[in-house]
Amino acid sequence: MKFLITGANGYIGIRLLTALSETEHEVVAVVRNKDRLPPELCRLFQDRLSIVEFDFLNEPERQVDCPDDIDVAYYLIHSMGSGEGFHRREKQCAQHFVEWVKTSRCKQIVYLSGLTPADEHGSQLSTHLASRQQVHASLQTAKAPVTTLRASIIVGSGSASFEIIRDLVEKLPFMITPKWAKTRCQPISIRNVIDYLLAVPQIPECLGKAYDIGGPDIMTYRDMLMRYARARKLTRFIIPVPFFSPRLSSYWLSLVTATHYQVAKALVGSLHMETICKENKIRDLIPLDLIPYPEAIQRALSIIAQNRVPSTWYGALSSGQLSHHQITNIQVPEFGVLTDKKSTPLTTENDQVVDAVWALGGGNGWPSMLWAWRLRGWMDKLVGGIGMRRGRRSQNELKPGDALDFWRVIVADKENGRLTLYAEMKLPGEAWLEFQIEHGALYQTATFRPKGLFGRLYWYSTLPFHMVLFPRMVSSLANGWPERPNHTPSP
Repeated sequence: MKFLITGANGYIGIRLLTALSETEHEVVAVVRNKDRLPPELCRLFQDRLSIVEFDFLNEPERQVDCPDDIDVAYYLIHSMGSGEGFHRREKQCAQHFVEWVKTSRCKQIVYLSGLTPADEHGSQLSTHLASRQQVHASLQTAKAPVTTLRASIIVGSGSASFEIIRDLVEKLPFMITPKWAKTRCQPISIRNVIDYLLAVPQIPECLGKAYDIGGPDIMTYRDMLMRYARARKLTRFIIPVPFFSPRLSSYWLSLVTATHYQVAKALVGSLHMETICKENKIRDLIPLDLIPYPEAIQRALSIIAQNRVPSTWYGALSSGQLSHHQITNIQVPEFGVLTDKKSTPLTTENDQVVDAVWALGGGNGWPSMLWAWRLRGWMDKLVGGIGMRRGRRSQNELKPGDALDFWRVIVADKENGRLTLYAEMKLPGEAWLEFQIEHGALYQTATFRPKGLFGRLYWYSTLPFHMVLFPRMVSSLANGWPERPNHTPSP
């Protein structure tokens, strides 16, 4: 069979691609930027993988045609993290996908959606869940029959829900929780989600049907927190309070966890609704060994401990401010900007300096005034930004599109020693940080494009920090950053 995967470099898309690499099927990966697909994953397919660059926010007729010989198309595009109006963008993407895929001989569309409450009507759903239903309705206008899988919380390394739980339990001995902590849900392991996605195209009875998928455990969000604590052998106390509004809950989650405000807001809007399977018909068609919640936690923690997380929720560009056009256009602006340039001769081997630059951020920290970086991240969280808690996908690898604390990688040319980062924090302007190794020296350039008078005031107010932080950082990196801590990922 020949599969087409939209959102192939997203959280689910990467996992599905990895699973399909172990089969004999042909795959077409549809992405906005092909450079963001892991090269090592692409190599596993040998000649069975083709890549199509396509942006479903744009009109299909202005882009490449859909391959004609598709058997099954997976629709895995979500825009929850892209800010206000994401539901309109999701509807537009779905409509453009339908228009695009109708030119092919596609026999089935598979859509991963969200579980909805049994007693709720579409008009009463949260924006997040209503958007999922809206996408489902748009996909049903396609020529090919749609198979929809509806899941609640997905438990896996790097998933938004799991990382929120992990952050809360790991960092807070005492947790103040709103009323939604008593809401029941039916979490499912990411492994079982991928198993279902792979299996439904093989079952003719699944054509044109929708199924609820869930794990074997039904529990409250409070139960999920406490069971995670037990798995980590941590003593935690949960204090329920009645006065947490959705807005306050969103700010609280964005401040305490790695989730930025827009994702927290979208998730919190759904947390008061029970997401439990209303039927289990798919279990008769596809009899899987469903992974219990405690085992799913242990699997996720094992992957994290081994630094083998294949994808994260914040790896998608929609989780930040950087568009794929900015990643493709790698030039940092030269006019109308303010810059801080530093350079120093290398005092160790070139490869050691490259490795030091490629180790910046995440659990490795930053080589100068780490407290100041953390303070800036905390301030960003206070105003609804992403802060520094996203960390990084890998302890020593970077590729274009990777999230790196509050930066986004737009150039990662290790062979030529060039790394360019774009700031996704809340700023009165745009900021870049670039490292380049040339002629035996390390060049470090901070570039800021201010927005109005306030942007310039912001830049000049930070200069005292720049005068201390940037010279120390370039000097430490040029020395191979000897004080860098051991690359041991946190649990």
